[in-house]
Amino acid sequence: MIRKLRMRLVVVSIGSLLVVLFLIMGTVNILNYQQILRDADQILGILKENEGRFPLREPGMISPELPFESRYFSVLLSVDGQVIMVDTGRIAAIDESSAMDMAQEIWQTGKEQGFFSVYRFIQYEEADGTRIIFLDCSRSLSTFRTFLWASIGISALGLLAVSALILFFSGRIIRPIVESYEKQKQFITDAGHELRTPITIIDADTEVLKLETGENEWLEDIQTQIRRLTALTKDLVYLSRMEEDRRQSPQLEFSLSDLAEETAQSFQSRALVQNKKFDLFITPMLSYTGDESALRQLISILLDNALKYSPEGGWIVFRMEKQGKMILLQVENSTKEALPENLNRLFERFYRADPSRNSRSGGYGLGLSIAQAIVGVHKGKMTASRGKGDSLCISIFLPD
Repeated sequence: MIRKLRMRLVVVSIGSLLVVLFLIMGTVNILNYQQILRDADQILGILKENEGRFPLREPGMISPELPFESRYFSVLLSVDGQVIMVDTGRIAAIDESSAMDMAQEIWQTGKEQGFFSVYRFIQYEEADGTRIIFLDCSRSLSTFRTFLWASIGISALGLLAVSALILFFSGRIIRPIVESYEKQKQFITDAGHELRTPITIIDADTEVLKLETGENEWLEDIQTQIRRLTALTKDLVYLSRMEEDRRQSPQLEFSLSDLAEETAQSFQSRALVQNKKFDLFITPMLSYTGDESALRQLISILLDNALKYSPEGGWIVFRMEKQGKMILLQVENSTKEALPENLNRLFERFYRADPSRNSRSGGYGLGLSIAQAIVGVHKGKMTASRGKGDSLCISIFLPD
């Protein structure tokens, strides 16, 4: 859990930084490109007003050197698209033949403004025909591309540097949480061991009282609560131990199909007594490498939960099969319980969909939490979903 918390912190931090860098870099480069378009369109506007040439003096001109810095050419076309005049005196990279071909191609498209390669053009009607003016924007576009790639490179380096710092400091950031979590687990383990002695003494003293005074409802109630407290303490200690010893659990190969058949058979008689239909669909000859004892308890928890919370006359379906590289364990049961909107809440410790019913049935809301811990030890995935009708479906995927 701590590793997942740390990775989540790192992913969220790096993701947030990536989004911010993308927005800043995108905004700056878009503004830069729009400025190039505005400057080019302003120059083309001046040329348009003067039949494809710069005037000797233009009030409000961007720069007095603009006529000498700009490279442009123009082509005058007739109504049917024939070239009337070509002016390439202010550019060396384009000859008259190329200028004519470019102009006729744009004339056929009908576009009034846009880019042709690195040339920004404008097409408009004059008294003598249609004039198309081309402005060479290669320098501006080259500068734009250089700035774009430089900003991408600098942003990437910055992202890598910050990611390294986040990875380095993330351990320190979550250290208080880790220490608190470890203390909590240690407290549960220690408290569980410490509680066993007084519980055992109380149980023994109750047995002595029964021998001296005979059985009565008060002593029976005390022993019932002792059994419940013993089960709760055992479950808390087991859950804490599963989370502490994830890497120490035994990994042995065994027949998962046989284990599932054997465990499920012990619940069939209970289902029969409670007038509940119990169907098994187990693929034979499935082997698995893992903690056999823990997986037996996992199946027992799921089936016990299904029997406990399915109504009388209801049904339970236990399914185990191979799906690709995963093994699916699935328990579905009819239920009259009010299922939460977020079904993952069922895996929370001490969560009860119906507190009154759970207290009558002796549940503490730890069964599915223990099941999830067992699945986590085996690097699997556990989900809850609504099945057909008013049913609850618990699905577990174990990597083969």
